Amino acid sequence: MATVILVRHGRTTANATGLLAGRAAGVILDEVGRGQAALSGERLAAVPLAGVVSSPLERCQETAEFIIERQTGTPNTLVDPALTECDYGQWQGRALSELAAEDLWPLVQSQPSAVVFPSGESMAGMQARSVAAIRGHDAAFEAEYGPKAVWVAVTHGDIIKSILADAFGMHLDLFQRINVGPASLSIVHYGASRPSVYATNTNAGDLSWLTTNVLSGDAPVGGGAGQTAP
Repeated sequence: MATVILVRHGRTTANATGLLAGRAAGVILDEVGRGQAALSGERLAAVPLAGVVSSPLERCQETAEFIIERQTGTPNTLVDPALTECDYGQWQGRALSELAAEDLWPLVQSQPSAVVFPSGESMAGMQARSVAAIRGHDAAFEAEYGPKAVWVAVTHGDIIKSILADAFGMHLDLFQRINVGPASLSIVHYGASRPSVYATNTNAGDLSWLTTNVLSGDAPVGGGAGQTAP
């Protein structure tokens, strides 16, 4: 199968002020976030991308543009509503410090599989639709470009955490153990037998090895020799 690089959008005006933006319109990258997105684009410039799939929200599309403009080729670009932010319902737009006092907050922290946000989405539903979208796009890119294809999905923190939890084989109730910072990159290869996670929450490092290594779904016994850069 192909390899997906999961990219969280850069820091936003809402992140900087401690607000839960959710699906609100007009939430854009701040100056720090633009710098973060530019750095991610520079790291990814070493990898010819088959495609860039983005959440429809502005902060993700802004981040995707930093990635696309640094590519020497022209990746296939798509916007997929299935990768949009969780629908936090009545929590949207409120301060995280205020939400931490809500009765639902401890459940979000310890048993997210049981959480349904008031007038919003369940966290289990969020994971189901985002994992299905990623696996569907991955299969499509592999079918069109072959098993060496590398593509990017630009989306949101809880979305990426839920996708990584699925790839790790973790129950959703454990996904709060995963951290995904703004503009961070995580790498997943969906093999024939199981997903393999090659990186999580990275903000630096050479990615050129992705151009020369065909990732396998089989785990090397003993850990293997690692990846080699060109």
